[in-house]
Amino acid sequence: MSESAKFRNLRKGRGAASNPDGRFESLRREREDDGWGSVSEETVLATVVGVDRARRVITYNDSPDIPFDRSINPYRGCEHGCIYCFARPSHGYLGLSAGQDFESRLFYKPDAPERLREELAHPRYRCQPIALGINTDGWQPAERRLALTRRLLEVLAACRHPVSIVTKSALIERDLDLLTDLARDDLVHVFVSLTTLDRELARCMEPRAAQPERRLAVIETLARAGVPVGVMVAPVIPVLTDPELESILQRARAAGAQEAGYAVLRLPHEVKNLFREWLASHRPLAAQHVMSRVRELNGGKDYEAAFGVRLVGSGPYARFLRDRFRLAYRRLGFPGLPVLATDRFRPPATSGQMSLF
Repeated sequence: MSESAKFRNLRKGRGAASNPDGRFESLRREREDDGWGSVSEETVLATVVGVDRARRVITYNDSPDIPFDRSINPYRGCEHGCIYCFARPSHGYLGLSAGQDFESRLFYKPDAPERLREELAHPRYRCQPIALGINTDGWQPAERRLALTRRLLEVLAACRHPVSIVTKSALIERDLDLLTDLARDDLVHVFVSLTTLDRELARCMEPRAAQPERRLAVIETLARAGVPVGVMVAPVIPVLTDPELESILQRARAAGAQEAGYAVLRLPHEVKNLFREWLASHRPLAAQHVMSRVRELNGGKDYEAAFGVRLVGSGPYARFLRDRFRLAYRRLGFPGLPVLATDRFRPPATSGQMSLF
């Protein structure tokens, strides 16, 4: 019997029910109740934030199925605790768990703005849109105190560098001044991630993210301020949330979303077991049906990592979701977002460099 089956260690405000060892660890730990109270009954798990000393902050990729070639992730780990998060396995590279460690043991780069200036000032740097906060949310709760993402935005705004953002946090409204400044020069897109309109489902599936109605309010706030905003229906979870696809698109469009996209549930590495545990705890009657549909999307497997398939799935069910999305998109009249400008970029001055004027 697995650790999680014996001890469903449900923590208040946390998505994962367990904290399994990372896939790179040589040893595996199992909790045993010896009858002497050694198994903790604590229900609250505090967040600990450590420092990540990285020499570079821009990460480059050549993935053919995503629309950007560079990104910045101010944080490693994410307090939102979304049980389905595809970034959870990245904590294994730190010797930590993709489970509760991912939600409670965070790392940030305090000198990230300085490193960003250095990289943008490099003579060989060529401006293309930067995706901000893609693996983990740049506006998660820790950002309220650390303001790291805001400082990165300040650098991008000063350099007139285009940026694309995805978030499910209402905290982004704090930075409306920077976003509107960038929007005036076609330098920003914001996508609000919206998985479900069901408040109770969101509460247990995305415990520390903004509630669905609050995210719709963020779309409305950004749209009224003139910030180009879209909605990402991601992930679409078979059985649990896919019936809401059209409703989410309709509500987002009514709130002012100009663009929309979707991605299906991804369960790489440790995420598949964590998600199964979550289903057993929160949606046991639907668990078998959900996973059957997941495998249908992935050629009979829990996850297919191939480019072109991992985000949208394959087979009849994937085509059904694609057709539903396209029909709703056309019916609702999403106008699309303006193209991000790259010709306004001004490299930051390096130390010792004198201005021409």
